[in-house]
Amino acid sequence: MAHQATPVRRVRLGRAIGPEPTAVSGVVLLLPGGDEVSHRKPAPVLATSYVRTLGRRLSRAGREDGLATHVVRYRFRGWNGHAADLASDAQWAADEIVRRYGDVPVCLVGFDMGARAALHAGGHEAVNSVLAIAPWLPEEDAAATPEPVKQLAGRRVLFVHGTNDERTDPELSFRLAERAKKANREVCRFEVHSDRHGLHQHRGEVLALAEDFVMGALFGKAFSRPVADAFAAPPPLGLRMPLAAGFGKSLRR
Repeated sequence: MAHQATPVRRVRLGRAIGPEPTAVSGVVLLLPGGDEVSHRKPAPVLATSYVRTLGRRLSRAGREDGLATHVVRYRFRGWNGHAADLASDAQWAADEIVRRYGDVPVCLVGFDMGARAALHAGGHEAVNSVLAIAPWLPEEDAAATPEPVKQLAGRRVLFVHGTNDERTDPELSFRLAERAKKANREVCRFEVHSDRHGLHQHRGEVLALAEDFVMGALFGKAFSRPVADAFAAPPPLGLRMPLAAGFGKSLRR
């Protein structure tokens, strides 16, 4: 009896979150978390609930400006070493956005391992901004190649990390942001004090911060004062900005 061929898994874009604009003028690509090593099928939709919640928020905020928001459906769950499968999938997704919508700016928004993918793929020519939420990063090793940062030159980059994150070390994201800031002045980082990996305690503030950043980066809206100050402040101040309780209740637009 002949063996059936294993089907080739392909990266896909999920349907646009919310009503897709008639004329798309900017795109958010949402990159969910993943595993360090795994060739299993991607996690079920439930595992993308965090980025979908964020996607709905951004879709509503950017509807009148022509924002389309898509979740990237990976081929595999894992980063998988030098293959960097999730970063490759993010690159493909950016190519697909260009094919579908033409020359529009793209913001890569990643959570956990998806944030690492967003940072790696940030050099794509269509990408003008990256939002890395609680990024999973490898432990620093003098014998290993450090995480790249040069591809982020010319992009606006925002890191967000809970100070009590038990899964991804916030100090690693600080040190990566510090290196990135040397290659690109348009980098800042917010710390969510006492919050853990899922950022549940201050979810409203994190969502508001993400909206503020994306609308400013993609459509030229004025950043709120805390975000503008974070970009302008020299390190380490601009890389350890506290996310204030109640952020977003009186954002300037």
